[in-house]
Parts: sequence; structure tokens; C-alpha cells
Amino acid sequence: MEQSSNNIVDIHYLQTGAATSVNALGMREMQALAYEARDKRFLLIKAPPASGKSRALMFIALDKLAHQGIKKVVVAVPEKSIGRSFKNTNLVNGGFFANWEVPTYFNLTDVKNEQDKKGRFIEFFHHKGAKELVCAHATLRNATKELSDDTFNDVLLAIDEFHHTSADANSNLGDVVRRVMNNSTGHIVAMTGSYFRGDGIPVLRAEDEAKFYPITYNYYQQLNGYKYLKNLILGYHFYHGSYLDHIGEVLDTHKKTIIHIPSVNQRAATGRGKYQETADIMKVIGTLDHKDYDTGIYYLRTQDGRMLKVADLVEDEQKERNMVQAYLQNIKERDDVDIIIALGTAKEGFDWQWCEMCLTIGVRGSLTEVIQIIGRCTRDCEGKETARFVNMIAMPEADQAEVKVAVNDFLKAITASLLMEQVMAPSWKFKTAMDDEKEPNDDLTHTIVVEGLKPLSSAKTKTIVESQLDDLKAAILQDDMVVKALSGSTTAETITQHLIPKVIRERYPDLSDDEIEEIRQRVLLDTIIKGNDIVDEKGNPISTITGNDEEQPSEGNRIIKIANRFINIDKLSINLIDTINPFQRAYEVISKSVDAKTLKVIQDTIAEQKYDMTLEQAITLFKGPLKEYVAAHDGKVPSVDDPDFKVRELAIAYQKIKNEKIRHMMGLDYEG
Repeated sequence: MEQSSNNIVDIHYLQTGAATSVNALGMREMQALAYEARDKRFLLIKAPPASGKSRALMFIALDKLAHQGIKKVVVAVPEKSIGRSFKNTNLVNGGFFANWEVPTYFNLTDVKNEQDKKGRFIEFFHHKGAKELVCAHATLRNATKELSDDTFNDVLLAIDEFHHTSADANSNLGDVVRRVMNNSTGHIVAMTGSYFRGDGIPVLRAEDEAKFYPITYNYYQQLNGYKYLKNLILGYHFYHGSYLDHIGEVLDTHKKTIIHIPSVNQRAATGRGKYQETADIMKVIGTLDHKDYDTGIYYLRTQDGRMLKVADLVEDEQKERNMVQAYLQNIKERDDVDIIIALGTAKEGFDWQWCEMCLTIGVRGSLTEVIQIIGRCTRDCEGKETARFVNMIAMPEADQAEVKVAVNDFLKAITASLLMEQVMAPSWKFKTAMDDEKEPNDDLTHTIVVEGLKPLSSAKTKTIVESQLDDLKAAILQDDMVVKALSGSTTAETITQHLIPKVIRERYPDLSDDEIEEIRQRVLLDTIIKGNDIVDEKGNPISTITGNDEEQPSEGNRIIKIANRFINIDKLSINLIDTINPFQRAYEVISKSVDAKTLKVIQDTIAEQKYDMTLEQAITLFKGPLKEYVAAHDGKVPSVDDPDFKVRELAIAYQKIKNEKIRHMMGLDYEG
């Protein structure tokens, strides 16, 4: 096993080849799974980067055009460079009935095709012969403002990186989705490579989101089925001073690498400016030999005489940037580029199959961003056995034990997200004294009895508190008025008694005033407990709610704070760190390997934790309905991702019994 002093997780896979082998229609495993649900009007595909979501959409879209009455297909991607994933593709040679072909005029992500994109988007709907269009999210948002809702009748809208609809409170993307869903006969295919929603606002109302038919395919399924890629390594490199003084300790110029530098607002930034930082990194790589002014690519000579091709995506000048992006969109060989330096681009959806390493500088507050960056290096490719994600972080000003706990929690959160799980904050239950008399307190650690707390009076409020509280808190903390209030001199009373109820009322307009108050109290209690604020004997806040990151004395300490946002990880009792040794006044992290079998146990344990099912209940289901289900489905066991709740319940029963047996055989101690 490959072992490195600063690796935290070293995951190995079985290389079955299942994820990349194709069926008679030319479809890989995930694509075939999605194609089975092609007749669904609203389809949500949750699958990791490199799993083949783009081609899955092509198969589904072509079927809808040929057999389901759909007249046109609109594909929207976050940034122009991702449009390359939806270029013309020969599918007939693989066994499918048609090819995917986008007219050049309606490929609005082509950097050579920049004029009047909004006009051509609108023109597309009036062009009788045009069937497919590819555009950026921004073009979709801007152009649809001038179109009526019925324009999308019999149109398939496909949105790549669908989590963008929840990541930007000011985005109109979610509004476009709701218009198509509720005011037209259009279909939607939503695709996302990450399922972390805690750092954004779910713009879809609960009843709208429930209309989507989910297809889930996770990293374990994908990487375990690869042909060439053997293992994924996640690691941390702590440094003191400027990252530019230490990047040479981490950067291996023999590996195809994407370097993401920090934004000017991050604490990791040097203050010298992004262009100077890019130039300094190039000096670490090698000496400038020349620049190709036809492509924008830099040629750098390393100390050992190798010539490397480096792409600069930090550059803002439009002509220069388009030139480099055009070059990257057309790379066809491994040696076409060696290192890419980027800031906000080359993350989600960026397709460079030869990438072996992602080097990210600075703490990333969004787990979505981390997962997307990891996905840049996990494409299966001949000659690539190992993929690496390395995060350079300023050394936290905390004691060794605190850092170890935080880093371990951070890795558990990443691992859960790689398994396409919704990573949430620790689950606390709040009861009134009346509730406590009715039902025994079976979880003293996570249950708090609060005097004066309004009992939940309806099924609606119980559902919100039990399953939607984290999404509601995210909506509150990103509401414009709340953000301004938190950063200003607004009193805590105004925030808690007026602004929070306002957001709750907007999100759930059918709630009564009493129900809103019940939810408000739970939001405050949940936020206060998790934030370690001080409360009085009635659960009312004494200290002011704050969201000011500037209270943290150093950038490195943000990893401590971020770890506290990840959830249910406290129930996942897994130590992913072997030892931490001091070096250079910092810490060296020694990894503990996690093989495919253990990763599967983690996945199954998380799935089991989603349901409150005793072993006795699982055995009852196992002896009756579960056996009947397996017999009726030719021996196939139920899936925890099945849209039918009853089937998921049987799957959990099966998983619980299976987990008990595996944990006993492996001698693993997992709580929950």
C-alpha cells in the first residue's frame, strides 16, 4: 500500500471494471441505471464526477425526443468550459439508436461563439429544425426572463450541477425550475455530483422536490468498479507563514495537477495579488522557456530538464482566458497539458481525465466545493493508479488533541459525502415537560427537556422539525435581511422575534401563527445548542447569535469551526488518523488506510442510521415482508435508494441485520 506522511485517508478499490464496462446500448453502469427511469418527467441524478452523467443525459434526452413527445432539449451548465462534456457524440457505434448532435450555432458554451447568446437562446425555440441547445446557467437565467412559461411546453430542461439552485440565494435558477415544473408541460433532468445542501438554500419547495424521481450512484460504486484507478488518497499539509514558501514540499511536477489558489479574501492569500501568486507558483515549477501566444500555454523548464505545459486560468483578460479555455476544451492526449493553475474555475464538471492530483490551498468552507475538486482527479484513465487530493492549510492555533478531533471529523464528513450522503449537523431533540411525561427519555445525550417550550401541535410542524430543520436554518442564515442584521448592530430580539419568523412564514406560508412560533423556538434552541451559546432555564438566548468568521484568530482555526458543522459524524465512531507528530512547529498527519470493504461498512452504517429501527423490528421484517420481496424479485434485495418508502424500510431491515453480522465478523466498533 502506498503510504505518505501527510495522507489522512488511503482508500483502495477492487477494480472490477463494472463502472466503465458498457452494455449492448453502449451504456455504463450508472447510465443504464438512469436510462431505466427515462420516462419520468422529473428526474434527479445524484452521481459523482466522472460517472458519466453527461452521456446519461444524452441517452435520456434522445429517447424523450424520439418516443416521449419532447420537441427540444436545453442543457444548462455552470460555466462554459463544462460545455465540452456535451459536445457532439457518436452513440450509434456503441449500439444506441441515434447520435447526440448540437448545432454549432446553438452551442452557446463554445468560446468561439460568443455573440448574442441570449438572442440565439430565444431564437432556438422558434427554429423548427433545431433540437438541442447547450448554454451556461447565466444564459438560461437571463434569457428566460424574456420568455413566457409556456415556451417550455414539450421541452426537456437539463441542469448540470443542480446544487447551484440551492447554493446562491440571489440566483434565479431555482425560479426557472419552478416555472417549468408548475407552469408548463416541460420535463426536467437535474444532475449533481454532490449532495451536500447545508451551505446553501434549497430553492425548491419541499412539495416540488418530492416530485423528482431520484437515481443515486455513489463513489463506492464508481471507484470500486473502475478498471485502472486503484486508490484515492486524501491528505493535509499544515504550514506556517506563506503557502508559497511551502508549496514546493507538496507539489510533484511529475503528476498531472490542478492547483487551486486562494481567493484574495481568504486568509491563505499572501496579499500580493492573484497574478503575482500565480507567477510565484510558476517559478516553483520551473523557469519560463516561452509562451505560445496562439494557445496561451506557458512552457516551463524544470530543474531536471523536463519541459512542462502550464495553463493559467487565473487570468481575467477575456481574450487570453478564452484562448486557454479553447485549448483545454480540445486536449486529446495526456501530454497536451501538465499543470493547471486556477482560482474559481476547473472545479465542478471540468473534464481532464489524466489529472492525478488536486492541490488546494486554504480551508474550503463548502463541502460541496471539496467534493467537486476531488472529482477532478478521480476519472478512470489508463496509466493512472492513484488519485490524490491535498489541502494546504495554515497551522491551527489549537492544541494537538483539538486538531486531531477536528481533522478526523472533517474526514468523516468528506467520506460520507463521497458516498452521496447528506451530511448534517448532530441531531438534538427538544421536548416539553408534557412530552417528557408521555414518552420515556431514551437518549439522554441528545434530548433536552425545556420548560415553557411550546409542544408541536401538528403533523406539519413535526415533519419540519424532524426532517427539514437544517434546510430551514440554512435559509434563515442566508436571508438578505438576516445577513445584514447579523453583520450590523441589530438587536438579538429583532433577529429572533421578527426576522426569523419572517423567513419561516415565507418558506411555509400555510403555517398558523402558533405553528410558526413552535418552529421558531426549535430553530433557536437547535442553533443555540449547536453553537454552544448560553441559554436561561427556559431555553431563551442570553448571548447574541453571531455568524462572524472574523472572530477566528487564524485561517487554520477554520478547520476547527467547519468540523462543528458536520453532522451525525459523532455517531460514526471511526478513527481515520493513525498518529500526529510535530514538525516545524506544526503537525504531520499519518494516514490510516480504509479499504473497500471497510468503506462499504461505513456506507451501510450511515444508511442504517437514517432510520429508527430496532434489531427486533428488522428481524420481524426479515422473516416476513423482506423474504416475500426477494422471492418476488428473483432474489434481488431491496435498495435503500428506492423511491418507495416501504421498499426502503425493507432495505434498512436487511442492512441492519447484515451490518450486525459484518461488524461482529470484522471486530469493528461502530456506534449508532
